Amino acid sequence: MSAPNTNEGAYRTSATDNAGSDDDDDRSTTSQNRPAEAQTDLDRASTLSNYDSDENQADKNAEADGALDIAKAIGKVSLGGDDNGDGDEDAGDGAAQEKSNESDHIHDYEDTPGLPSLARWIQTGEVSNILVLSGAGVSCNAGIPDFRTPGTGLYDNLAKYNLPYPEAVFDINFYRKNSGPFVSLASEIWPGLRHSPTLTHSFVKLLDNKGLLLRNYTQNIDGLEILAGVSEERIVECHGHFRTASCVNCFSPHDGTKAKEEIVQNRRAPKCRRCKGPVKPDIVFFGEGLPDRFGKLLRQDLEIADLIIVMGTSLMVAPVSLIPTMVHDDCRRVLFNRELVGDFNPGQGQQRDIFGCGDIDDTVHELCEMLAWEQELHVQNKKTRIR
Repeated sequence: MSAPNTNEGAYRTSATDNAGSDDDDDRSTTSQNRPAEAQTDLDRASTLSNYDSDENQADKNAEADGALDIAKAIGKVSLGGDDNGDGDEDAGDGAAQEKSNESDHIHDYEDTPGLPSLARWIQTGEVSNILVLSGAGVSCNAGIPDFRTPGTGLYDNLAKYNLPYPEAVFDINFYRKNSGPFVSLASEIWPGLRHSPTLTHSFVKLLDNKGLLLRNYTQNIDGLEILAGVSEERIVECHGHFRTASCVNCFSPHDGTKAKEEIVQNRRAPKCRRCKGPVKPDIVFFGEGLPDRFGKLLRQDLEIADLIIVMGTSLMVAPVSLIPTMVHDDCRRVLFNRELVGDFNPGQGQQRDIFGCGDIDDTVHELCEMLAWEQELHVQNKKTRIR
C-alpha cells in the first residue's frame, strides 16, 4: 500500500477532511434528518462515526457547538451562504485604481470572476490577509492517497490490518486496546521520510514570504506545510501533527524524537514513563478534541481575513468545514478543488466566489503565471524536495 494521505489529519475529532479528489479523511457518517437550514457541514460532522461511543459523541458535539459559538460571537453564522459582496467591492475600486496604472487592473468585475480576478486582487493589494484552508487534495500529488477515493483511498487499503472497521485505526479507544495497526500505518506515513511538498504547498510558502498569508488552517497531518518552509506561526494544524507525542491515558508529554524512533524503527507503541500507558503522536483521533490553538486563533483571523482560499477538501467535517461560512460577507472566497463543495456559489452574477476546478497544482501554477511568480514557485519547490 502506498503511504496513505497523512493529510487531513485522519484524526479529527469528528472525521477528517481529506480530499484530494475532495474526499476528506472523513470519519463522519451521513447527516441526520434535520431542518434544511441546519443541514450544514456541522450537522454531517456531529453525527460522527457509528462506531464512536455516546460519550465520545458528546465530546464531539460540544466541539462543533464551540465552532458555532465563535461564529455567533463575531455575528456571522452564514449557514445559507449569503454571497453578496458587491458593496465592498465597489468601495475598493478607488484603492485599486491608485495601485495600478493599467485599466485591466481596476476593479471592473466580469460577470463571473475567475483566476484573472484573483490575480488582480492580489496584485493591486485589494486582498492582503489571506486565509488558506487545505485538505488532503493538496498532498495527493506528493503521492499521499486521500481517504475515500474508491480503490486508492486509505480506507480501501486497510485490509491487511484486520480492523473491525476502517476508522478504528484512528480511534482512541481502539488504540488503547490495540496500537499495532496504527503503529504499522504510522511507520509508513511518518512525515519527512518519503513525501515532498507539492507546488501547492510551495504556493502557500510564497504567500507567507510576501506577507500575504494570515493563516493556513490545514486538516492534514502530513507536515508538508512545515517541510515547505511555511512558518509555524502561520499554520494551524487542525488535526495535530507527528512532531510531539503524549500518553493517551495520563496525557504526559513524551519526547517526539523517541516516539518516532519507537514507531518508525522498532514498529511498536512507545510506553509512558509515568503510567506505562501507550503513547501516540499528537494527532487528533476520534474521541479527542482539536488543539487549543485552533479556537484561539480562528476568532481573530475571521475578523480580519479579506480572502479565503479553500483547497483540496470536501468540506464535510466540522468544525473546520464551517470556516468558509464564518468569514465576513466582504471576504472573497476561492475554491480550488475537483468538485464544487460547501456553499460556494460561483457565477450567477455574484462577485464573491471563484471556483478553480481540476488538479490543484495545475490551478496554482496557472495563477502563479498570472502573478509572475512562476519561477519563484519552482525554485521554492525544488529546495524542499526529499531526495
